[in-house]
Amino acid sequence: MATRSHYQELARQLSAVGAVKRGLARTLPPECPGGSAAVLALLAEHGEMRISRLAELLAVDISVTSRHVAHVAERGWIERSPDPADKRSRILRLTPAGGEQLDELSRRTTEMFARKLIDWSDEDVGRLNALLSRLRDSFACRGSGECLPGKHSGDCRTRHSEDAHTRTPV
Repeated sequence: MATRSHYQELARQLSAVGAVKRGLARTLPPECPGGSAAVLALLAEHGEMRISRLAELLAVDISVTSRHVAHVAERGWIERSPDPADKRSRILRLTPAGGEQLDELSRRTTEMFARKLIDWSDEDVGRLNALLSRLRDSFACRGSGECLPGKHSGDCRTRHSEDAHTRTPV
């Protein structure tokens, strides 16, 4: 087990990750802010869905989600069609234009990381990816059914796997 001072330093370092997130946000084109990028990424990853499910995945209020959806729909990046099971609801789908926009966002963020981490080795970047994945996994279980650290059941990962992708748009 790590010492208390290591956990304190980890808390400080994670607080400073905001600078990285702001750098990522600056790579996004003005017509596709972070919320819009997140909508596109989630539809690409999870497939078509209702706006209520999208709001859950985004972890924001449905009114905020509605604004993001309206923004991407106006640009033709998603389509909204009636839900056959409930005509009052709409099903959201990524369009080919939305897929192209998402590809462009991915290209921009990949290039930004390549520029900023040019002095990092492939091994260092791989280690960072593995450790961030492990950190995220350690927070996957919540509530009364939490697993013991390092001993996650398949059920906890299935229940909460979508939570792991709610904040990273591309």
